Amino acid sequence: MQAIHQPVHTQAQTEQNSAQSPNPNRGRKPNFRAMLRNKEMQAALGSGLLMLVAWGASPYFNAISIMLYIVSYAIGGWTKAKEGVETLVKDRDLDVNLLMIAASLGAAAIGYWNEGAMLIFIFALSGALESYATERSHKDISSLLALKPETALRIENGQMNLVAIDELQPGDLLLVKPGELIPADGSVYRGSSFINQASITGESLPVDKAEGDEVYAGTVNGEGALYVEVTKSAAGSLFGKIIKLVEEAQAEVPDSQRFIERFEGIYARVVVGATLMVIAGAPLLLGWTWNEAFYKAMVFLVVASPCALVSSIMPVMLSAMSSSARRGILFKGGAHVENMAQTRVVAFDKTGTLTMGTPQVTDILTAEGMNRAELLSAAAAIENLSMHPLARAIVDQANGEGIAIPEAEQVQTLTGWGIEGYVHGVLWKIGKTNEMHLDTDPHWHNESARLESEGKTVSIVMADNHFAGLIAMRDTVRPQAAAAVKKLEDMGVKVAMLTGDRAKSAAVIARETGVSLIYADLLPEDKVKQVQALRKEYGQVLMVGDGVNDAPALAAATVGMGMGMSGSGTALEVADVVLMNDNIEEIAWVIKQARRAQRTVKQNMFFAITVILTLIAGNFLQGVALPLGVVGHEGSTILVILNGLRLLR
Repeated sequence: MQAIHQPVHTQAQTEQNSAQSPNPNRGRKPNFRAMLRNKEMQAALGSGLLMLVAWGASPYFNAISIMLYIVSYAIGGWTKAKEGVETLVKDRDLDVNLLMIAASLGAAAIGYWNEGAMLIFIFALSGALESYATERSHKDISSLLALKPETALRIENGQMNLVAIDELQPGDLLLVKPGELIPADGSVYRGSSFINQASITGESLPVDKAEGDEVYAGTVNGEGALYVEVTKSAAGSLFGKIIKLVEEAQAEVPDSQRFIERFEGIYARVVVGATLMVIAGAPLLLGWTWNEAFYKAMVFLVVASPCALVSSIMPVMLSAMSSSARRGILFKGGAHVENMAQTRVVAFDKTGTLTMGTPQVTDILTAEGMNRAELLSAAAAIENLSMHPLARAIVDQANGEGIAIPEAEQVQTLTGWGIEGYVHGVLWKIGKTNEMHLDTDPHWHNESARLESEGKTVSIVMADNHFAGLIAMRDTVRPQAAAAVKKLEDMGVKVAMLTGDRAKSAAVIARETGVSLIYADLLPEDKVKQVQALRKEYGQVLMVGDGVNDAPALAAATVGMGMGMSGSGTALEVADVVLMNDNIEEIAWVIKQARRAQRTVKQNMFFAITVILTLIAGNFLQGVALPLGVVGHEGSTILVILNGLRLLR
């Protein structure tokens, strides 16, 4: 089998690059052209247009006017009537759709054709707006899937074919180019590289992979091309799991909406019962005429219907989910928006969450007689051709200090240990610390142990097979970490760090990021206990993590947030919210957005209940004209939906 040397840009590379670029949709306002393409909106507007034509024709062509009204009723009311009948037949329950259709037909029965058509039109318009919010949310959430690769280069009969990851089966042979995401679990058939697999194992540094080693879907290949034999189908891949999560997000509703839906069935029965009592009882008890009783009953049926109340929650939640999706934050359901608004503590995992998994040089210790600049210059020279993160950290350190990096000769990798090469005629080696090189001097052994106890990776440097010094590196704090923590603290939200690292290493990261609550040396089960303790002491807890070892804590928190780009499949499956772009600075924004959604729901419910009670009281105490009742009731429904759609901005 011949390796392909000419570079090919695959879809996976393009999508990975686009995932790191600014989102062009951020801050996008509602698209009114897209709204007009909504079929329910077209039906509602068609119904309204026919209503106006029928109203204009009524003084001159009464029969034609009635026919136009009937068509207007049919176009605008068909969808809602169908939904109401399905609810009645399947669930044996009444809903607001049947109430409104009954009210419009009742208005027509007593000669108020225009009022009934107006009721149908505004009711259909409010339904179309709600459908638009739902459709918009689904599209914004689904668009996040483009942040993950969909294809793989499969080798078949000596040819490379670009195939969908869903087509991959155990035994397939894939080519994974440098920098690409590995599309499926498998083992290395040929080649060697380093793999960033923090998303699966939680390791902060890349791992060298060679023939026979396992690799995992969702991990990132380093600088070498790999031929990978697939060992698991793509059905359980990260991409497949995200598809499943999106489907769940579209189906799940918050607890408050479930309550409203249960309340709607009971309330609808009460309204129908009260309407029949007015029609039958008012002429006998209050002396009203039958026409007067029927008219007031129709007004009551319109104004008492809970349309605005029913529409107070879901458009808000869908809009909040949609606006969050455009910023790279995927909610799996509206219930988690509600819970997010109650957040009192944000608990971060350390590695891969507060940190990047990218090392930087922290210590350079030299042997007696060795010049620090000379050691760093030589180490950078032999590491200069490597793309390994540890090598790049050393080169970056030399460049940052303005130290010249000479050209190294005869550079070669020492399998399982490090790298060597000649610089100005001296053989330099750099690699993992080894007792063979340090046991002759207890001082350096102790220094190496001290650095490692601080959570640092230590490399030994040799010059002509003599000990020259130690270079220590540590994981890099995310650039947004300190700002993210400060924003949360300014909102009155406590910030905690839960990590399995040693206390000293955790304290260093905490000082750099400003985290006030530090819990170190935690096993996965300890993280769960700590999350439970935080919930007991402070209230609702948002847990942010990326690894398999974070999954139990994510499940134990009020809301679990997984890192989408670097997070493991298990963490994403357990998480309630996925931070697709890994920008933790967005966490403060999403909490504010959830709180804004919560306030909007309360505003909507208060407004809806006030309008319903006012119109009911006005109808029986003083009398409300049917057109005014229609406009007041359905107008309030449209207003609460539009109020919810504000969160799309």
